[in-house]
Amino acid sequence: MARATPPDLSSTSKPLRGLARSYPRGLYIEPHQHAWGQVLYAISGVMWLETEREALLVPPQRAVWLPPGVTHGIRVVSELEMRNIYLRPTLAEALEPQVRIVEVSRLLRELVLALVEQEREDDPGYYEALANLALLELRRARHSWLRVPLPDDADRRLLGLCQAVMAAPSLEISFERHAEQAGASVRTLTRLFQRSLGLGFAEWRRQVQLATAVTALIQGTPVSTVARSLGYQPSSFSDMFRRELGVAPSDYLRRDGD
Repeated sequence: MARATPPDLSSTSKPLRGLARSYPRGLYIEPHQHAWGQVLYAISGVMWLETEREALLVPPQRAVWLPPGVTHGIRVVSELEMRNIYLRPTLAEALEPQVRIVEVSRLLRELVLALVEQEREDDPGYYEALANLALLELRRARHSWLRVPLPDDADRRLLGLCQAVMAAPSLEISFERHAEQAGASVRTLTRLFQRSLGLGFAEWRRQVQLATAVTALIQGTPVSTVARSLGYQPSSFSDMFRRELGVAPSDYLRRDGD
């Protein structure tokens, strides 16, 4: 477990601050919050971002908008190269008050990179122009679906099981095996799922699988490879994907880019 290391936000006149960080696979950054708004953007790598009641799977072509004061932790799925920007609270008010996954256009990507690169340059006018255009692009960015509900931490067994499934969502690992590893009976965990999340284990795991699948497809992984990594035969995976999202896996990115 690691602590977050944001830039010093206490003594700056800039409307935004940029930060570059690298994180190794498997790292967990413990829950924390910032007084400033934050755009989390990985130019490479995948992460789960966990808030108090949901988890968001974030591939490289997506970013997360975090309003000020939102408690969040990060689980690094694959090595991350982060380029984050922090917005003053007054500036953050121009964006939505909810956590969002946003699609990163080519222009927004270059703006984020430029803001990080220009962090040490002494050209306030240029930096402010970049900041204003980045804010406009963030307001125009499309939202993306890659989130699943999380239980609160009232029962550590249920939360531990959910985190284990997020790390390994394959059908090859049964509910009974997950329950045994969590130290609770299937009956107890079934009741906890319904009480805390309002759905059963199979339905909840399917949401994790869909988020995982979409992330892999975005990165160019073949449908057959995605299917087998989740414990499906390709045909049954395609049926499940189409039933849940209304489109075949091979057509998802084409629709996503319309």
